[in-house]
Amino acid sequence: MGAFIGDALALGPHWYYDLDALRRDYGEWVGDYTAPKPGRYHAGLPAGASSQAGFILALTLRSLVERKGYDEADFCARMDRELFPLLDGTPMAGPGGYTSQSVREAWRKRHAGLPWGQVAGLADTTEAAERVLAIALRYAGEPALLAQHVSSNVALTQRDPTVAAMTLAFAAVLGQLADGVPLDADLSGRLMGLVKSGELPFHSVTSGGLGVPQGAEAPLQAGQFASPDALLTVSSIALAAHDPGVVIEPASKVGLVYGLPCAVYHQFPAAYYLAARFQGDVEQGVLSAVNAGGQNQARAMLAGALCGAIGGLEAIPERFIAGLERSEEYLALAKALAEQAG
Repeated sequence: MGAFIGDALALGPHWYYDLDALRRDYGEWVGDYTAPKPGRYHAGLPAGASSQAGFILALTLRSLVERKGYDEADFCARMDRELFPLLDGTPMAGPGGYTSQSVREAWRKRHAGLPWGQVAGLADTTEAAERVLAIALRYAGEPALLAQHVSSNVALTQRDPTVAAMTLAFAAVLGQLADGVPLDADLSGRLMGLVKSGELPFHSVTSGGLGVPQGAEAPLQAGQFASPDALLTVSSIALAAHDPGVVIEPASKVGLVYGLPCAVYHQFPAAYYLAARFQGDVEQGVLSAVNAGGQNQARAMLAGALCGAIGGLEAIPERFIAGLERSEEYLALAKALAEQAG
């Protein structure tokens, strides 16, 4: 729900790289759902509506709930049946307004007759992360299955190994938070423990605590990410968020610090920072992400998911649920997923 809300909150003020223009159009602080201005990316949609990222997250969530787990064939069939007929390969067509680069690439290749498994592109965005967060929550208590299903789903549309590694790392962090693990300086160590136990497919040559290697090096296996560094980011940022010598004020300046663009290496650190700083305060987390400008929709989805995983449904202000289009459906799906995940 945090992700759906973050997505919809950013629908109006989405993709303002000129922060002065953002303030002129929406005031000093965006505090609720707003409609896009004419000529903007989601023009014509009402306040509280989902973007295409929200549409795809809902599609993924329905597949997980109805199939009682991750069924890749079902997910692909839904993309073919529910999304792709609504696209034409251009950026501004389709449900929710803007269509991401990786989805356009997959659409073109499917349109040309290529099978799933051969349609992924090199986009370095968070497009896959925005949908696999549902898979991460479904398998939060089963890190090995989380890694298997998230990695497989990411590979359907994105084939850059660094993007895949960073996306899986984000999903692993989200799963840990949903399972009750704190977002703190110790989280990365816990994730590295899952690497050592073979539950997360990252290659590591260090001993416990990132110490000097001991014994023979285990060979890098097929399907295994070359470096676990993506797992170390979150705890470094958690330390920075509470270090009095590291100051980002207001928190919405996080976009200027980590970068306004769309790539994973801008988006994930900013989401980690906001979640580490505000923990389960969904309102402050998502609104700081939205008011940061740039690709604030992805930032708000990711930060909303992290904060929601920490704070739970009770941490979400009622006005955000009341003003969200399709909120009853989303709530029912979220609750069904939670029940399946135990």
